[in-house]
Amino acid sequence: MTGTSDTPVPSDTPVPFSRVKMRVGALVFCGDDVALIRRDRTDSTHYTPPGGNVEHGEDLRRALARELAEELDLDVDQAEGGDLLWVVDQRVTRPGPTPPPRKLHLIYRLHITPALRATLAETEHDELPDGSHETGVIEWVDYRDTAELPLFPPIGPALAALPDPRATVTDAALPAVTDENYTWL
Repeated sequence: MTGTSDTPVPSDTPVPFSRVKMRVGALVFCGDDVALIRRDRTDSTHYTPPGGNVEHGEDLRRALARELAEELDLDVDQAEGGDLLWVVDQRVTRPGPTPPPRKLHLIYRLHITPALRATLAETEHDELPDGSHETGVIEWVDYRDTAELPLFPPIGPALAALPDPRATVTDAALPAVTDENYTWL
């Protein structure tokens, strides 16, 4: 196999983006508010929709149900909707010793009642590779205020542009996230 410069690349050398991972996430709406997980780090704060990586061989909807149960204590059978809203293709170089995977973010949309919202988790504990945990805060944000949030994947502008939380989306493909338009935090 050769690289782009025609320099041979050993077959056992991992190539960036040669692995594909999938992440399911959900925009869980309660009226005009959407649940986001805020992560405060030493040098930054960022938000993510609740969700996580799909395990090998796992059904996408089962992965979404598992992640929402783990992070929000949400039983998806009590929510309305579940339609695929957006897909974001991530090809971003990141820090670390392993070559970055290409990651497809599948963003679903659910709607819940205020009564159900009152029963959901207020924090989320994400296990880190070293076995420690990072605590995230479940924050309910008016979806129209997400355009400028440090939200990853960067769906804030598209989310804020929806005319209402139930608006029909005709193109599920959002712009790809690449090294040209994103810097890893």
